[in-house]
Amino acid sequence: MAALLNRIIAIGGTTAHEAPFTPEAIITHYIAGDEPICCHLAEDEQGLIGFQSVGHNAALPEGWGDIGTFVASDRQRTGAGRALFAVTMTAARGAGVTVLNATIRADNAPGLGYYARRGFVDYAEDPDFRLKSGARVGRVSRRFDL
Repeated sequence: MAALLNRIIAIGGTTAHEAPFTPEAIITHYIAGDEPICCHLAEDEQGLIGFQSVGHNAALPEGWGDIGTFVASDRQRTGAGRALFAVTMTAARGAGVTVLNATIRADNAPGLGYYARRGFVDYAEDPDFRLKSGARVGRVSRRFDL
């Protein structure tokens, strides 16, 4: 998972993460720390295609979960994201999540399209969101009511 996410970060443009993750940070952030609610992997005979997680975020209302989806750039549009979302919805509902929040960089066309195809709707935007470099990329928050 760390290798996949770090490749996405290095390519740039589709995640707000800017610093690489260690395997230990992946475990804490996505699997076994205080924040994770659920995390699912998509794999095939070639290996890991991607993963999707839902976590707690103190800035969100009670019952909301933050969703993040990370798919290898050469494996997008393969159905992995759709399959991940199906199991994530079931797990999130089972954990008592009532709304999924996706906050996406405004310049991330694949991410915006992915969440729109799942039925997420815009509810907030931050056009002045900047990366650590100072580059203004903006971001859009979308919600999906479970």
